[in-house]
Amino acid sequence: MAAGTARNFPVIREAIGHADALYGFKSGFDRQALNLGLKSGGYWPGNADKGLTNHQSTVFLFDADTGRCQAVVGGNLLTALRTAAASSVSIKHLARQDAKVIGMIGAGHQAKFQLRAALEQRNFEKVIGWNLHPEMLVNLQEVADEAGLPFEAVELDGMREADVIITITSSFDAILKADQVSPGTHIACMGTDTKGKQEVDPQLLVMADVFTDEVAQSISIGEAQHAVAHGLIQAADVAQIGAVINGTNPGRTSDAQITLFDGTGVGLQDLAVAATVVERARAAGAGTEIAF
Repeated sequence: MAAGTARNFPVIREAIGHADALYGFKSGFDRQALNLGLKSGGYWPGNADKGLTNHQSTVFLFDADTGRCQAVVGGNLLTALRTAAASSVSIKHLARQDAKVIGMIGAGHQAKFQLRAALEQRNFEKVIGWNLHPEMLVNLQEVADEAGLPFEAVELDGMREADVIITITSSFDAILKADQVSPGTHIACMGTDTKGKQEVDPQLLVMADVFTDEVAQSISIGEAQHAVAHGLIQAADVAQIGAVINGTNPGRTSDAQITLFDGTGVGLQDLAVAATVVERARAAGAGTEIAF
């Protein structure tokens, strides 16, 4: 995306007026990998009571040369993996090398994926966590135990101890305040992907150097939407993390700098992951071939 050889198409995400659900499409085209397609799905908040995950999605891949459907792939696990991978990549490129404490805000199903992926990027020595419903913090404890790390439940003020903070909630109100973040922290905001959602104080985006997967989504449906709406920052203040990965943006330039990654989730990520799965499935003789 940052190199200009791939782009996302505008996101459609709407409340359907039934089951309190949000439903939509993310799509795009990667000219280099020839990945073309879309992910269809959304968020059904009542699914947990039915023994289902709240996020439901399916990825459709198309032949870029003919437009024929190539594959239909279940997107639930893939979405969890690619979302965790995205925040993990942001930690790899933006967090301080000496980061020791990772803080988690949110302890639901996705938080476990986020924490597992994040722990691969630095030699973390401790996990701290906060959740609106404290009984769910056992999810974070489980992952910390897997990694042989101590876990501590904290109040939000306790996040000042963290060198890296991941927010992964479905909140529509700012949870993390600007004075609860210490200099040098890297924050990965991964829960805001819809107009109106919000996880952090807009002042945090003023204090931080802000990076995102796609600027257009960041300022319209991502965490940056609120700071932009209040005139606190502009679109030009938000940088693509792809530019950091490609070496055209320096990213973190000091240990005192606060960096913030606004992970809105882009369709190209879904297509890349699904295309890899299809390739592996064919090589393994898995999946079902259907004549369309």
